[in-house]
Amino acid sequence: MIEVDRKAFLASLGVGALELMDPEEKAEALEHYMLDQMDEAERAAAAQKQTSGPRGAGPLLRASDTPLEPMPDKPTWLDFFNLRLAAKSHCLQSATHALKSGYPERTVMACLLHDGVQGLIRADHGWWGAQLYEPYVEERVTWGIRYHGALRFYADEEVGYEYPDLYVRIYGEDYVPPDYIREAYEHARDHPWYMEARLITVCDLYAFEEGVELTIDPFVEIIERNFKQPPEGLGYDNSPTAHMWRTIANPDKPL
Repeated sequence: MIEVDRKAFLASLGVGALELMDPEEKAEALEHYMLDQMDEAERAAAAQKQTSGPRGAGPLLRASDTPLEPMPDKPTWLDFFNLRLAAKSHCLQSATHALKSGYPERTVMACLLHDGVQGLIRADHGWWGAQLYEPYVEERVTWGIRYHGALRFYADEEVGYEYPDLYVRIYGEDYVPPDYIREAYEHARDHPWYMEARLITVCDLYAFEEGVELTIDPFVEIIERNFKQPPEGLGYDNSPTAHMWRTIANPDKPL
């Protein structure tokens, strides 16, 4: 039911017009006004739906009036980080926390990579991210990225990881993860590489330190040592995930 703004309705008629109308004309004018309002509301809803897209999709797969910056001919991971990947500040913060904590370089690298794929997809992003990076980094890095997606829903007091308050706000206090997430958590919990994923969640901070400007500069050499950059450029090296990088580079390509 459309609520009629009386002032807006009268303004649409013009000064003094209502006084010249009989009851039937007033009713007809009101009906036309309400129909116009419904059409406008439907158009606005359709536009919002087109802009927002599915909640599990990243911004690269949503309609936007802002054109993407072109990628270099032979793009590197840094090019993707600067021009396409999501959650850059968050990943920098996580990697900085890992670096300051003295964790191994592979953990720092995993933290730097762990949420970047959310530009393409948000649902099950741990699995998507691991698959995206598998041809280019050590196996333990992608193992950690894959299972951090499940471990983040489960606290571990021994390493100081608490269930995030953010998830309570998003999912509710009584949220129970789906069976496949619980099963993935149980598998990871009993795996020799458990800490590869758990340390990502420990560094996966959801609050930002004010007044601190983070840059990629401290990680450039770590990236060079831990990421196998193909000379052809990401997306053009015929790897099993090259197509994913091409989609991230050009999500507007029709075919």
